[in-house]
Amino acid sequence: MHTTETAAAAPAKGMPLHLKVGIGFLLGTLLGIAVHLVAPDAEWVRMVIDYAARPFGTIFLNLLFMMVVPLIFSALVLGVAELGDVASLGRLGWRTLTYTAVVTGIAVLIGLVMANLLQPGVHMDPAMVEQALSSNADKTTTIVEKGRELRLVDIIVNIVPHNIVGAMGDDSKKLGIVFFALMFGVGLVMRPTPGTQAFKNTLHGLFEVCMHLIGMFVKLAPYAVACFMFILCAQMGWEVLVGLGWFVLTVVLALAIHGFVVLPLWVKFMGGMSVRAFFRGVQEASLTAFATASSAATLPVTLRVGEENLKLPRKISRFVLTVGASASHHGSALFEGITVLFLAQVYGMHLPLGEQVLVLILCILGGIGTASIPSGSLPVIAMICGIVGLKPEGIGIILGVNTFLDMCRTSLNVTGDLAMAVVVAKQSGQQDLDDAVAEKLDDIVR
Repeated sequence: MHTTETAAAAPAKGMPLHLKVGIGFLLGTLLGIAVHLVAPDAEWVRMVIDYAARPFGTIFLNLLFMMVVPLIFSALVLGVAELGDVASLGRLGWRTLTYTAVVTGIAVLIGLVMANLLQPGVHMDPAMVEQALSSNADKTTTIVEKGRELRLVDIIVNIVPHNIVGAMGDDSKKLGIVFFALMFGVGLVMRPTPGTQAFKNTLHGLFEVCMHLIGMFVKLAPYAVACFMFILCAQMGWEVLVGLGWFVLTVVLALAIHGFVVLPLWVKFMGGMSVRAFFRGVQEASLTAFATASSAATLPVTLRVGEENLKLPRKISRFVLTVGASASHHGSALFEGITVLFLAQVYGMHLPLGEQVLVLILCILGGIGTASIPSGSLPVIAMICGIVGLKPEGIGIILGVNTFLDMCRTSLNVTGDLAMAVVVAKQSGQQDLDDAVAEKLDDIVR
């Protein structure tokens, strides 16, 4: 009797957040397309975007971004400290780095093959090329300047920051925070004293506070997603996608092959997890990544999904997912490879096999240096274009569709990070998904 009354008194569970995000995504898309069809250039549309939708979306992103630095620091330090010894950290680090390089290489290879098969640059209208370059001249100049300042040697050097406070304020130097946190964690492991244990407890408190605040902020995600999609569709409609249709098709198909073929096979055979359970577990993080177009902004959701939905061990998920958000960008590297070949085709420049191999290597390395923020890939593409002899200014051609494709590739980045966490946990022999938990996950899916 008591059990029945307790069950009856328990509040009904509300709609899951990922469903709310999906609804917000759909409503924002439909409303934006409708507005674009009815009144694309109306003053009231501009005012709604400038004074309501964009400010709300920016505030939401800022709420998440302001928690990224303390979250990265506390999560990584605790992850390293919980490993217990430096040798375990070394094995985990090398395994993560190896998987990242291999799977990112596969992603770039898929992109290059698709670009060679579909030849998207050959289908571009020269008049549209000139129009795109002229209309995006100012943005292109800024991106090209950043690309010229970006060097692979500098990316490697900046991994070790000379000023950690400066690295915290520079989105292009987030790897410096990762390195600092790793060293700090190593110090805690090597110096087990009452003082370091007290500091470790403080970090636990910091991490819990960050996750609690982020849990509050993420409740705004459905509304922010609706705003992002409304802005995108109200301003762009489908015309710009049609104009660069072959390029968009090539990128989306390559992303789909990697996301729905390569990653599921990887998770199934290397991670030992049901593909259905994996995609059911990661959908909230993938949708959030699509909306925010930022792996860093999505990191809080990614960490929670890894621990709560996929049941990954904390010391594995915190390390792999935090490093992955800063240095593992499967989708971005794939996009960079396709874009370089696309621009070569537009300009009638043939890249032989040797130079395409160079592009493959540069994209793998560039993926590590890509900032985990919206449009972080563009300066890297400009840098690669300069190395292979292409005019970096050509990047202005694809700026019209970059926002949409940025959302797509960021979603793949985050999904790939979660897949890597599953595989690393399994291959490290520390996977918490025993048979009972796996069966429970499959029951939830069914």
